[in-house]
Amino acid sequence: MKTVVTGGQATRHVAHYFIAGQTRFAGWLGVLFLSAAVASFAPIIAAQDTNAPGAKVSVVSDHELPNVPGKSMRAVLVEYAPGAGSPSHRHPTSAFIYARVLEGAIRSKVNDGPERTYQTGESWTEKPGDHHQVSKNASATEPAKLLAIFVVDTSDRQIVIPDK
Repeated sequence: MKTVVTGGQATRHVAHYFIAGQTRFAGWLGVLFLSAAVASFAPIIAAQDTNAPGAKVSVVSDHELPNVPGKSMRAVLVEYAPGAGSPSHRHPTSAFIYARVLEGAIRSKVNDGPERTYQTGESWTEKPGDHHQVSKNASATEPAKLLAIFVVDTSDRQIVIPDK
């Protein structure tokens, strides 16, 4: 795009400064929007970084529920190497969770309930505010996987909150 400026030299300098300023402003605006987009997903990424070695957490689906304003459904794949697990944690207070073992066996303890081993195909639920004290691969030789389905407030971006 070519800009034509007529008038005296002072007018040309003002016009050039204004156009250059707009370009710089648009560039900074783009950086601001990109930063905001990255920041909105940072808690999910950070939650993955808080896992113990041998534990991998991946958000495989994230969709707002069109018939329940303000709520989303997130599917999270949790993969544990042999003997690996996650530290004691909570989830957002808005989260209702359905978990199903896809492969191997998972040891789990929620709140004051007994520790239990879930085999492939078995499932459990966690209610808002529950404390997940144990989540670990029950095998020292085979990997394990579980799929956790969250119904959670859309604004709750951090889905795993480690104990302090």
